Amino acid sequence: MPDFTEFEKTIGITFVNKELLKQAFLHRSYLNENRSVNIEHNERIEFLGDAVLELVVTDFLFHRFPKQTEGDLTAYRSALVNTTTLSAVASSLNMGNYLLLSKGEARDMGRARQYILANTYEALVGALYLDQGYEGVRGFIERTVLPLIDEIIEKRLWQDHKSLFQEKAQEKANTTPSYKTLREEGPDHGRHFIVGVFLGEEQIASGEGMSKQEAEQNAAEKALSVKNW
Repeated sequence: MPDFTEFEKTIGITFVNKELLKQAFLHRSYLNENRSVNIEHNERIEFLGDAVLELVVTDFLFHRFPKQTEGDLTAYRSALVNTTTLSAVASSLNMGNYLLLSKGEARDMGRARQYILANTYEALVGALYLDQGYEGVRGFIERTVLPLIDEIIEKRLWQDHKSLFQEKAQEKANTTPSYKTLREEGPDHGRHFIVGVFLGEEQIASGEGMSKQEAEQNAAEKALSVKNW
């Protein structure tokens, strides 16, 4: 079990209940190899943290952008709380150094690790909410996630990649993209989809995600880059 003292210094918060902090980093797979550990895995507090994170981000966006439509605010929020953003935030906090994973999961440094980091960030938010209350967790989110909104707007990272790719494909290639599931991997509780995006019979790119919708968005984003659109 890692020593979380340094992590508490990194985030500037000292937990009252240290077990909650450990639970936030404890992946289901770890318990399969360490059955003597008497701590629940992090999926329940991740569920809680997801809702808390969405509330804090929604409240921030609602007041920061009083003229924006519901659709724009929803797109901004999605960009702030998606897997790519949250895993990058988690990495910046060195959360990967404290993950409690099975040996197999620990070896995987690809897209699966991004999902685990993002989910762990949400679990940490849930743990902070239980340990520090709403104001405490809101301060943490304000420091770690909300400052990213300026870059997201400046680089238009909030834009729906599927819609943009369809618009460009119709404009430049006179065709509508199609999406096809290439593979499905993983257990039922952690399904992983690989989806290809096609222009006619030609596969332009592929994307991965925990849902088909997320995989399609990632495929469209890569296709925009491939086609330099």
